[in-house]
Amino acid sequence: MTQLEFQQIAKDIPLHPGIYKYFDAKGTIIYVGKAKSLRKRVSSYFNKTGQSYKTHELVQHIHHIEFTIVDTEQDAFLLENALIKQYLPKYNIMLKDDKTYPYLVIKKEPFPRVYLTRKKLKDGSEYIGPFTSVAKVREILDFIRLYIPLRTCKLPLTQNNIQKGKFKVCLEYHLGNCKGPCEGLQQEDDYADGIRQIREIVKGNLSPVLNHLKEEMNRYVANLEFEKAAQIKSKIEGLETYQAKSVIVSKHLGNLDVFSIVKEHEIAFVNYLIVENGTIIMTNTVELETKIEEEEEDVLIFAIAQLREKFNSPSKEIIVPYAIDYPEENLTISVPKAGDKKKLLELSQKNVNYFREELKKKKILQLEGKTDIEKEKVLEQVQKDLKLPQLPVHIECFDNSNFQGSYPVAAMVCFKNGIPSKKDYRHFNIKTVVGIDDFASMYECVYRRYKRLKDEGQSFPQLVIIDGGKGQLGYAVRAITDLGLLGKMTLVGLAKREEELFYPGDSESLKLSWDSESLKLIRHIRDQVHRFGVTFHRQKRSKGTFKNELEGISGIGKLTADQLLKRFRSVANIKTLTERELTSEIGQSKATIVWRHFHSDEL
Repeated sequence: MTQLEFQQIAKDIPLHPGIYKYFDAKGTIIYVGKAKSLRKRVSSYFNKTGQSYKTHELVQHIHHIEFTIVDTEQDAFLLENALIKQYLPKYNIMLKDDKTYPYLVIKKEPFPRVYLTRKKLKDGSEYIGPFTSVAKVREILDFIRLYIPLRTCKLPLTQNNIQKGKFKVCLEYHLGNCKGPCEGLQQEDDYADGIRQIREIVKGNLSPVLNHLKEEMNRYVANLEFEKAAQIKSKIEGLETYQAKSVIVSKHLGNLDVFSIVKEHEIAFVNYLIVENGTIIMTNTVELETKIEEEEEDVLIFAIAQLREKFNSPSKEIIVPYAIDYPEENLTISVPKAGDKKKLLELSQKNVNYFREELKKKKILQLEGKTDIEKEKVLEQVQKDLKLPQLPVHIECFDNSNFQGSYPVAAMVCFKNGIPSKKDYRHFNIKTVVGIDDFASMYECVYRRYKRLKDEGQSFPQLVIIDGGKGQLGYAVRAITDLGLLGKMTLVGLAKREEELFYPGDSESLKLSWDSESLKLIRHIRDQVHRFGVTFHRQKRSKGTFKNELEGISGIGKLTADQLLKRFRSVANIKTLTERELTSEIGQSKATIVWRHFHSDEL
């Protein structure tokens, strides 16, 4: 839609609050927005000078516009959010959060079970959450089960079944983890009281639970049941310790939602702290992408709406870094200058900054999502630090892997333009090496890799990293020399522990700064080849496709080999044993065979 075309319809746009929808030529909604005055807001898209490229692109794709007038700004706000969720317009802010969050479910059934789930079903059960961490949910569950006896069985505990005596108590009852509702030893009202306590614990409100336990302890004391009273006292002390470990800002603060934001160009990060009864019970940081020019305040408002709905916030007060026009009734918006609320805001800002920096490090490390210029800049730094004759747009890295001195394999990963080229990753079953010899194994896999590339006329990498240091590097260079490829690529060895780089023939190593971009990339490549090699190794072991060196000894079968490995853990350890030590494990005749195999040069 051109500015001239817009001017023809501008006078028909109402001045009332409402939402506007932009459609493209195919009739697809490409943007939804809200406004106090529809005419003023929509006109700004066509009259604004100095628009960003993406906003200009949006305007070019507008074919027609539709409006919905509402009574209040809050109605416009709610309708806008509903339409964005329904249509996912191309140019609206996108919350980059595809996680499936866990819930605590209180199952709708007699004597309800309480457990973790990721699926929220419409089955009448009560779902508490979602939570940002599975580990946190499991911690809460373990804590609940420690202090509140609950059933974990799936028995249909209807009153009819219980009265007929269909079930018997299990081990959980005898351990004190369940009060035996299956035999009618616990009534539903008592069980329901435990469920009410669970709701309070999840909210971080332990006072009702503590009060209940103290009343129960006093009853036992009054009845002279001191052993049971001591058990309850132990639970009370545990609860108080748990409460002390929680991040309590102030018990007088009540329920709050705290938000902070950092925006950089088209990307924004928003942190959300959930405070209940003065205790921080959850924190979550999300990334948002703005598709057109959006004010930071608008991004923050969008994130607040999305996050409060996702996490079912009951709070009637939100804390933000600056005043915002958030259209929700009965909601207090605070911009604290001092005190506990200010401390909460600072904590939220610390979290969002940490998240941003960690994400930056990760992206720099992997170079994924970077522009070609940014990738090239890091590769140029690698070229400079390693003194390479060419830009290392193609890097390969080799690593040997064996299990407790047995089952040798090798792996190679390939990076092109600084990011993994997984179709070029390779596994190697060592074929020509007898026993465990990391040097010979490295020779074999390097030789096989570059012989294939040479025979097929493919290009060679500019940089080859040999994980393992000088020994493996020397054998890799020998393989390259035997293939007549010396000088076609640069080989370096990477010491496993010190992360030092070695060049062939050099006595001194190259030590890069631990936080340099070059070492970050090399470290990431090294970690990839470790992961790739270990995964392959586990797969091979689980399929039983390995034959260890012991099984290759004439006169020694699999059972004997397994017996020795189980007892002494590795072939390397077995090599150090005396004949007498072997005899005590597998008998004289077999011990002699094994000992002579490993010590033939001593005979």
